[in-house]
Amino acid sequence: MTAHKAGHPALKHPLSRQTAATLTAPGLSRRMACWLYEGMLMFGVVFIAGYLFSTLSQTRNALDNRHLQQAFLFIVLGIYFTWFWSRGQTLAMKTWHIRLVDRLGRPVTQTRALMRYGLSWLWFLPALAGIFPFKLSGSESTVIVVGWVTVWALLSRFHPQQQFWHDALAGTRLIDSKPLSR
Repeated sequence: MTAHKAGHPALKHPLSRQTAATLTAPGLSRRMACWLYEGMLMFGVVFIAGYLFSTLSQTRNALDNRHLQQAFLFIVLGIYFTWFWSRGQTLAMKTWHIRLVDRLGRPVTQTRALMRYGLSWLWFLPALAGIFPFKLSGSESTVIVVGWVTVWALLSRFHPQQQFWHDALAGTRLIDSKPLSR
């Protein structure tokens, strides 16, 4: 059976009809610029969610309920990214003309977006796990985290399609997304 048969799942969405050339990853510098912009936008999301948590839980001291607040923020960020990724783009991705699709170029399901969210913590968890047992200072911890993020980003050079490895594990890919004409 060929992919040209009517009703083939790979042909139901316009993105899936794109050639392999149009499913190429944006350049690493553009993806990292988008990543940094996403981080700036996340400041607002975390601020509002943290304020909401502190107000609802009547937390007076920042160290009170710290672990519960971290869990709450983890869930809020998961909802944010899962919702936007299942629609193709976050605000930062729209700005940098990047879209998230599955391996075949189709829209990402919420389940796959949630899997990508969990795997995206590979940007930070290995470095944080290495820092924790040694009780390093803030500047030492910053160097280790920034170093790991740099290594993780550069590892995408070794992926056949230049994708980040958490995308490869999640079955997703970042592609160029030209702005829609009005």
